[in-house]
Amino acid sequence: YQTVGPRVEHKVVAYGEIETIKDLPQGFASEQEKGRYRLVKNEGDQYFDALPGSQNWKKYLYPPRKDLFFLEKTNRHWEKSSAPPTEERHALVGVRACELAGIEILDKVFIRKDFTDPDYSRSRSNLFIVSVNCSHPDQTCFCSSMGTGPECQGGYDLNLTELDEAFIVNIGSDAGLAVIQQVEWEPASAYHLQSAQKVVEGAKQSLKRGIKDLEDVPALLLDHLEHPLWAEVGKRCLSCGSCTLVCPTCFCWDTNDHVYITTKKTNRERVWDSCFNPGYSAQAGGNTRPSTKSRYRQWLTHKFGNWKDQFGSLGCVGCGRCITWCPAGIDVTEEIGAFQEEFVS
Repeated sequence: YQTVGPRVEHKVVAYGEIETIKDLPQGFASEQEKGRYRLVKNEGDQYFDALPGSQNWKKYLYPPRKDLFFLEKTNRHWEKSSAPPTEERHALVGVRACELAGIEILDKVFIRKDFTDPDYSRSRSNLFIVSVNCSHPDQTCFCSSMGTGPECQGGYDLNLTELDEAFIVNIGSDAGLAVIQQVEWEPASAYHLQSAQKVVEGAKQSLKRGIKDLEDVPALLLDHLEHPLWAEVGKRCLSCGSCTLVCPTCFCWDTNDHVYITTKKTNRERVWDSCFNPGYSAQAGGNTRPSTKSRYRQWLTHKFGNWKDQFGSLGCVGCGRCITWCPAGIDVTEEIGAFQEEFVS
């Protein structure tokens, strides 16, 4: 496996190749607020205190750019060749509970009975996941209210809870068992198990943001598509698409065709796109979502409304990235809360 995990790059925690434990962001913590991310040194020496920046694990399953096929002109005929399949095997280290939930949601999108994306399916089967329970959620996190964290509930091969003097390891698969048998370990004592539980409980108690009455949110949003609140948030939104690019579950895409100057070669690639991009909803005869208001409304009602009808769950995992990386400081929990204050007694 190629081992990838969190590391400090350009004053943020980014995901990249790691070779030793020294590559992890030991002794760092993150401070996140609306439209703000800051990495700071802290007094401890733990490896997983700092939450990741704008990146997410999606890029290892669903790359930002992916060649689909190539065409080459030979003797007045075009010969088509497919892009070689991805065979890389990745071991993801430090996957948070909300991110595990994000991968599970992408599985529902790309691996279905009616359709399976072959590249995604291959990358997913070549994945080994070492997850970690959050000990210090940031101010923009709201995973607890979404039922996705801060404790990992499954979907991992190995799961870590970091204590001051040890890691508590839970085994989640046969592959995880095979790995743990190759390293030195000892049974966790009652003291260590209690300490691990305190870490999880402390993380839950520290979460201040949240969305209440989650089951009622889809109908609440979809029943009030013409309310003035959409226009208010539309005035603040820049339609930049940052929220969709940092989101671990957004999957909108487009295709680009590249023609070489010799005009004898061309290739088509799939690229990430965003429903905030005005061109995304452009079609013959006009644009179905011509305003920022309509594009924000589409994004929010899909995440917290139609997504459940499509895939059986909401499209948000409460990671808070859209709040942190929104240059206008728009908070999705506040926007939903505004509808609840307006219509729920």
